[in-house]
Amino acid sequence: MHATDFALRGDHITLDALLKATGLAASGGAAKVLIAEGQVQVNGQTEKRRGRKLRTGDEVALGDALVHLRGG
Repeated sequence: MHATDFALRGDHITLDALLKATGLAASGGAAKVLIAEGQVQVNGQTEKRRGRKLRTGDEVALGDALVHLRGG
């Protein structure tokens, strides 16, 4: 598994925005499809809400990629 840290600039980021910002999705539309298909997990649970607010300490998994959110 490929793990990456992502520094938040504010208090949260939405799930679709995180996928775009980390390059896990090429566009907002691609992020929406990945999420709707149930391919994304947040803290070990499948997440289908693209507007899910992610905060420091959350972990997002997609395929063999894992993103840890940390404070900026």
